Parts: sequence; structure tokens; C-alpha cells
Amino acid sequence: MGRHPREFREMAVERMKESANIVALAKELGIERRLLYKWREELEPVGEIGKPPAHVAEAALRKQVAQLKRLVADKALEADFFKGALQKVEARRQSNLKTGETASTTKSGS
Repeated sequence: MGRHPREFREMAVERMKESANIVALAKELGIERRLLYKWREELEPVGEIGKPPAHVAEAALRKQVAQLKRLVADKALEADFFKGALQKVEARRQSNLKTGETASTTKSGS
């Protein structure tokens, strides 16, 4: 059974489901993080046939979130690149307009 009563382990596993920071939860409860995962494996039912346990679904969702974050970061880099390129083009265009706007010629007397 271990040194922690079943009620405590069940409470910890329930809190784990809603916690965004498992390390902080483990610290708060005064236990090792690995113990939380062990308890979850022991206490959480497998679920209906064909339905993955909640932690498997959570892992899949976390993986998807990580992929989406990478995709967003890639798109942000692309946007920054194109923004910089556009600024350079606009700066060249402004530079060309300034040099071609007025000619410094003097009128010659006829």
C-alpha cells in the first residue's frame, strides 16, 4: 500500500488531471513527480473497450499542441522575414524616388 493512504493517492490523481504543472503539484503535495504518474497508472481505469485512458488522450493532445506551437512559430518567422523584406523594398523605393524627384539644374540665359 505504501505510506500514503488510498484516499490521498486518489485525490492527487484527480488534481493531476486538472493541473497544468505536475512538478508544482508534486511539490505542493510533498511527493515525487514520478509517484503521481505511478499512482495514475494504478488507479485510473482503462476505460471502455476501444477508448484510450484519459492520460493517453491527454498525451495525444499535448503532442498536437506542441506541433501546433511549432507551426505557429514557423509562420511567425516567415511573417517576420517577409516583413523585413518588404521594409527593405520600401526603403529602396523611397531612396529611388528621392533621387529621381527633382533635378538640380540651373536655367541658362538665352
